[in-house]
Amino acid sequence: MLRDAGCKHVIVGHSERRQYFHEDDTVVNRKAGAAQKAGLGVIFCVGESLAERESGNTFDIIRREVEKGLEGIDAGNLVVAYEPIWAIGTGKTASPEQAQEVHAFIRDILRKHYGETAEGIRILYGGSVTPENVNSLMACQDVNGGLVGGASLKPDSFAKLVCYKKEK
Repeated sequence: MLRDAGCKHVIVGHSERRQYFHEDDTVVNRKAGAAQKAGLGVIFCVGESLAERESGNTFDIIRREVEKGLEGIDAGNLVVAYEPIWAIGTGKTASPEQAQEVHAFIRDILRKHYGETAEGIRILYGGSVTPENVNSLMACQDVNGGLVGGASLKPDSFAKLVCYKKEK
């Protein structure tokens, strides 16, 4: 039905679905598989809470979510989005260094899982992306774009993000 309506991608694993609907890695994995089977691309979200970051568990959380969530999922038409939960809708954002560190970590996991194909998988940053921070975030080597939330509700702000072009 979504494909018939013109949808090309679906978001799975978004932090709000994980939190409010108790979607664990198994549910997220099944949804990703069902979406691919239906011919839809998957935007696969991962991210840690503030408590998990502060306790030094960021990489354990990210590794688990990526490995379990993408088990059996084809790399074709797959996009991964790192959305630090502590930065969503809070006005806080990961520093470019924090974003790059996690994105590079995700890329390494994808290489182990998909081999050379991993180089073609886009990894987006989604955690309070704004016109004010987009340049520094998109300058990171492993940040391939943004997953924009609240800023998409403000036409002027969103237009600046949509028109952004990463310098080479």
